Amino acid sequence: MRIMGLDVGSKTVGVAVSDLFGWTAQGVEIIRINEDEGNFGFDRLGELIKEYKVEKMVIGLPKNMNNTIGPRAQASMDYGKQVEELFSLPVFYQDERLTTVQAEKMLISEANARRAKRKKVIDKVAAVMIFQYYLDANSK
Repeated sequence: MRIMGLDVGSKTVGVAVSDLFGWTAQGVEIIRINEDEGNFGFDRLGELIKEYKVEKMVIGLPKNMNNTIGPRAQASMDYGKQVEELFSLPVFYQDERLTTVQAEKMLISEANARRAKRKKVIDKVAAVMIFQYYLDANSK
C-alpha cells in the first residue's frame, strides 16, 4: 500500500510518497498552487495519486507552538477535507512544527545549498521529513 505525504502551503504543495512497504518517504515534486485564487493543484495531485496508486494521505499540520490550531493549520485541514471528497482517500494529519526550519538547516549544513536552490526544494524536503515522522511513528 502506498501512502502520500503533503506539505501544504499557500503557494506550493510538497509531495512525497512511501515505498511499497510504507517504510521510507521519497520526495516526488512540488506542485505550484495559488490559495488566494482558489487554485489548489488538485488536477496534478490526482495524476500523482493514480500514478503511485495511493491508498492513504498524510498532510502536515502546522500547529502553533502552544499546540493550538491557527489559520495555517486550518488551511491544511481544509485542504485535507477537499482531498477526502475529491479522491475518496482517508486523510491523516502529522504535526509538522519546525520541520521547514529543520529542512532548511539540513540543506545548509549537509547539502551546502545556496539560498535560490534551497527555495526550490525546501517544500519537498519538508514533505519528506513530515511524512517520514508519520511512517516511523506508525510502523508495525
